[in-house]
This record gives sequence, structure tokens and C-alpha cells, in this order.
Amino acid sequence: MDEQNIIIETKDWIQTIVIGLNLCPFARPVLDADLINYVVSDSRTNQDLKEDLIRALEILNNSKPEERNNTLLIHPEVLQDFFAYNDFLDTADQVLEDAELGGVIQIASFHPAYQFIDTQPDDPANYTNRSPHPMLHLLKEDEISKVVDLYPDVDQIPQRNINTLRSLGIDHIQRLYQSSSTRDK
Repeated sequence: MDEQNIIIETKDWIQTIVIGLNLCPFARPVLDADLINYVVSDSRTNQDLKEDLIRALEILNNSKPEERNNTLLIHPEVLQDFFAYNDFLDTADQVLEDAELGGVIQIASFHPAYQFIDTQPDDPANYTNRSPHPMLHLLKEDEISKVVDLYPDVDQIPQRNINTLRSLGIDHIQRLYQSSSTRDK
């Protein structure tokens, strides 16, 4: 596992897809300010990933917002199957509650094969949560609240993203993903 390459691929995905398609209007300032902590887990079991998640939550919770306000816990060696990954999200939520961090930190989910319920695998809408590697995005809720309060119609972002991706079409989106994953690193 090439940890540095995984981080580069993830940063490129954020730049090209998340920011480039404006899927998250809050991402650019956080990326530009270098406030994202990239943690590449070498876990090969759910239990090991659970322990990495506990550590990542503790570190994020104890970090000053101006140093780090979110973490991408990237786990390329475990939960490659989307449905197994989706099942693990219940475990992740339980870890959050056990650590008494519900309402303090939230977890967003991204996976290379992400699929929303009631969609086909090739529906462009699924690409709103598709990433180069399985990952858990840990976000401080206070920081989310600050930017959400400044953004008009925040509730419209998911539907706007779905509309954007569907209007681009699956072929265009797949070319974007392919180009972002094959750039010179």
C-alpha cells in the first residue's frame, strides 16, 4: 500500500470532483487552508478499522479548529464491498455515540461503489458520494454550522448535485474520475 499515493489520489479527487463540480461549496476553503487530516488506515478487518476510527475521532475532537477541523479516514484494504461498507456505518455511528461525540462530530460516507437506495449502479447521482477509496469523513459539527449558516439554500445542495451529475451524464463523469485517478502524481 502506497500511503502517499492514496493521499494524492484523494486530494486530486477533492480538487477535480468535489470542488471542480462544486459538489461541496464548503470544501475549497478547508482544502486551501490545509485543515483536512488525511489518515490512511492499513486495517484489513472491521475491528482494526473500528480502532482506527476511535483514534481518529479522539485526535479530531482534541484538535483546535484552526489546525484541523475534519479528517478523512481512508481505508483501502478493508470494506471494498459497498454493502459491507454500508453495514459498517452502523458500527461507526455506535463508536461515535460510545465516545459521546454525537452532536460534536458527524460522519459522512464515501466509497468507490457508493449506491443510493432505489438507484441503479450506473446512475450518475451515486457519484455524489463516490471516492477513489472507501473512506469515512469526520467533521466537527461546530465548523459545519459556521459555514452552513452563511450558505443560502443549503438544503438544496444534494438535489442540485444530483441534477448536475445527471446532466453531465455517466460517460462524462467516468472520464472525470478516470482523469483524476491517472494524473501524474
